[in-house]
Amino acid sequence: SDWWLWLDQFDNLEKHTQSGIEFVERYTKFVKERSEIEVNYAKQIRNLSKKYQPKKNSREEEDNKYTSCRAFQSTLNELNDYAGQHEVIAENLTSQIITELLRYLTELKAERKSHFHDGRKAQQHIECSWKQLETSKRRFERDCKEADRAQQYFERMDADINVTKADVEKARQQAQMRHQMAADSKSEYSNFLTKFNQEQNEHYYTLIPNIFQKLQEMEERRIERVGVSMKTYAEVDREVLPIVGKCLDGMTKAAESIEPKTDSKQVVESYKTGFEPPGDVEFEDYGPGQSMKRTVSETSLSNSRGEAKERPSGGKSKGKLWPFIKNKNKGSGPEDFSHLPPEQRRKKLQAKIDDLNKDIQKEMDQEDALTKMKGVYEKNPQMGDPASVDPRLVEIAMNIEKLQSEVQKFEVSCYSYYVCVCWSLSSPDGSYTEEHSSETQVKVAIANTPEFDDEFDDGDEETLPTIGTCKAIYQFEGHNEGTISVTEGELLYVIEEDKGDGWTRVRRNEEEEGYVPTSYVEVFLETNAKGAMTYI
Repeated sequence: SDWWLWLDQFDNLEKHTQSGIEFVERYTKFVKERSEIEVNYAKQIRNLSKKYQPKKNSREEEDNKYTSCRAFQSTLNELNDYAGQHEVIAENLTSQIITELLRYLTELKAERKSHFHDGRKAQQHIECSWKQLETSKRRFERDCKEADRAQQYFERMDADINVTKADVEKARQQAQMRHQMAADSKSEYSNFLTKFNQEQNEHYYTLIPNIFQKLQEMEERRIERVGVSMKTYAEVDREVLPIVGKCLDGMTKAAESIEPKTDSKQVVESYKTGFEPPGDVEFEDYGPGQSMKRTVSETSLSNSRGEAKERPSGGKSKGKLWPFIKNKNKGSGPEDFSHLPPEQRRKKLQAKIDDLNKDIQKEMDQEDALTKMKGVYEKNPQMGDPASVDPRLVEIAMNIEKLQSEVQKFEVSCYSYYVCVCWSLSSPDGSYTEEHSSETQVKVAIANTPEFDDEFDDGDEETLPTIGTCKAIYQFEGHNEGTISVTEGELLYVIEEDKGDGWTRVRRNEEEEGYVPTSYVEVFLETNAKGAMTYI
């Protein structure tokens, strides 16, 4: 290993390994923030998909019959699944990288701490051994100097004739003692030196290299671990690509399923009125000797009977151009949908009847279930009180009766549709008026229902009083049942004023009465008649 060159680089190694730990922490934080981005992105995508989902009982939900709208719905569903894959990315980044790196960081810090603890301990031991060597060396040096001084003193005393033998002997013994101390110090110094050299050799060639080798291996594992995490980071994205691809394929397939012609036919089917186009407008001669047959100029194709009181000529008139006329009852409209064109009204009425029948079936299913439950209670009183079921049964019976009444009402309206369509298509002005009230439609429908035929054929019907007179200003051929033919200039009695449906009920004699278009007659109500007014 080349790490033996760093024997005195503990500080540098500590800084380097600490920097490595901080790099792992930084990378872990990066992955964590990416995971949070994926979670937030998935949430925003889900919210976007939810935001554009069609609301229940809304125009968007009705539009799902069109292929383009259904394609958009499929796109939103695929987008929701697409968001789920980003949640998978966030989950896998957390479980496979973030959690693992956090656990590894704890282990890495503990291992690093252990290695540097061993290194500091070895360094402290060699420093202590060095101090002991230095101390023994100084002691040996001091003892040698003391032995030399004692030897010199003995030699001076031995040469001096004035010194007693006792003093000389004492000096000799002191010199010998100092030499012995020097010899002992030398031996001690030699032992410490040998010991230090052995420990130093072991320190620099065994202990420290081993510690550095462990640090090197630790660093290599750390670098390898980061590399594995970076590879996993890419694989986490790659794993969801097949499903993301399927989501995108689903969006493409949805787009390719759009059929413009099918949607166009749906629009035609939804908004067709059921009317025949109006007939040709006849030429009106205003030359010399010709009288004008119109009292009001019809300058607008869309003028309604209520707006211009059209005066048709020769029993024909311009019909309303339905595709270009705005619905006056825009919004929910009357409950019987009388504000709608015939074909649309028929569809709405039938749909309402179907819904009511479904509700009735649900109530009947509940009634059947409760009846069976009551039977079980009657046979097994310990399971429950049979009387406890009665209030709910009564409530269900009332609901069924109410729903059946609703069904009957809408069936009458639905039947009146057919009568009114025939009436409108063959009416004098050849148009369907939006002002036909549901009351009049139902009245005509009931009058044509077989079960009421006898009542009208009795001849016992109460004669309606006269409320005024009228003068026919145009000729009218009453071909439909319930109408009466009149000639221009004829005087008749008014027995029922226009109720807003464009028709006035008149009588010629006791046996002849019926409806004529209000726009064909000039009405003079009696002053004491209810709502007296003049129709011009």
